[in-house]
Amino acid sequence: MKRRDFVTKTSATVFGASLPLSGIRAQSRYSRYAGQTVTFSVPAHPHYDAMMKILPDFTRETGIKVETDRLAMGRMKEKQLLEMAKPQGDYDLGCYVVMWKGEYVAKNLIRPLDPFLQNPALADPAYDIKDIIPVYLENLGLVGGPKGYLAGPGAKLYGLPYGAETSVLAYRKDIFAKHGLKVPENYAEFAQLLRVIKDKEGIGALASRGQAGHQAVHAWLLHLNPLGGSVFDDQWRVRFNDKAGVQALKFLQEVVATGPAGIAGYGQGESNTAFLQGQAAMYLDSTSLAGLVNDPAKSRIAGKVSWALHPMGTRRASQSGGLGLAIAKNAKNADAGFLLMQWLTSKAQDKAVTRAGGAPTRNSTLADTDLVRQYPEFITFKEALKYSNPDWRPIIAVWDKINVQALGVGISEALTGKKTAEAALNDLVAPVMQIMREAGYKV
Repeated sequence: MKRRDFVTKTSATVFGASLPLSGIRAQSRYSRYAGQTVTFSVPAHPHYDAMMKILPDFTRETGIKVETDRLAMGRMKEKQLLEMAKPQGDYDLGCYVVMWKGEYVAKNLIRPLDPFLQNPALADPAYDIKDIIPVYLENLGLVGGPKGYLAGPGAKLYGLPYGAETSVLAYRKDIFAKHGLKVPENYAEFAQLLRVIKDKEGIGALASRGQAGHQAVHAWLLHLNPLGGSVFDDQWRVRFNDKAGVQALKFLQEVVATGPAGIAGYGQGESNTAFLQGQAAMYLDSTSLAGLVNDPAKSRIAGKVSWALHPMGTRRASQSGGLGLAIAKNAKNADAGFLLMQWLTSKAQDKAVTRAGGAPTRNSTLADTDLVRQYPEFITFKEALKYSNPDWRPIIAVWDKINVQALGVGISEALTGKKTAEAALNDLVAPVMQIMREAGYKV
């Protein structure tokens, strides 16, 4: 069975036509929980900035109160792990980065969603889970299956995407027109363009993450996939140091060499800011940037940006990742937390958060005529999703450890000139294999 087929069939079982609700029962879905407070762990992130604008509507409609605990990503995970390890923690609903889903399930910290979705007293029959972009649902929501993090026999839905993303290229159309530059369609053109822009315009060619740890790994993976590489082979043997891995890291070294000042220390926020403040001519990363580009309060380049597909390497590939929502295993108000999750990810609220500057999660939002007129980049985003790869990185339970403690250190050493690309990747083989063996992989 193909993965997408599995997602579709899973969707049919959890949100199928077998869950009809009368209007009276739909009303009682909320009334039973009116007055309860959902404690919600959220990150400092553009999508959640937009969410905060619509969140008061939930309480007005349902009578359920919401208390948010907003933290930076790294601190948010520390706090979530602390709270979810207690017999009863502070959080009912939590946002997680895609990389954490396997770890949270392995540690028995979050709940499968089937019991909620199959409960006619809670599930909204108009929800239409099939409308959620399938690659986002698989990438962010499913845990289990043969690889542990994709669709397949045994996979269960543990979360719903909210703040999901794929990768696209944003570029300054005024700078490209000024110098007669062609938008890169492949990595050969992309590589050549970096130095040309730096020399002609005198600003960074491409805004990118470069900070040691997860940020540098994310930037490298962005290039690894289209260039034909991957972290492991099908037997979980390391292959990140092969020809494609080295090529991707050398490309990233050139991005840093031609990028805005300080790029080697950039996280996602700094990379976004560099592009929005006119310090770079291109940006290749998350679609979550789109809500900020044309906001004059946050952008100096409003009206000057166009969008294109992630350039093609040996294959066309764009990333799949971002953020999702899950119910804590030790939640006090789990049902009310699910109702908030369901409300936020509904068709109506997906459009509402998009209008507020968030990132769409549903096909119906990307196809909405009024929204496409307002955000013509949705045409490119929809095309990019055809190439979005849910296996873009191995989201196994120990991935965050590999990501931060091994790859994130070595790739940073290559970006700061301490090691060559070849040496940096070769030196990572032993520590990554050790982490895999300790996790039980026979490698």
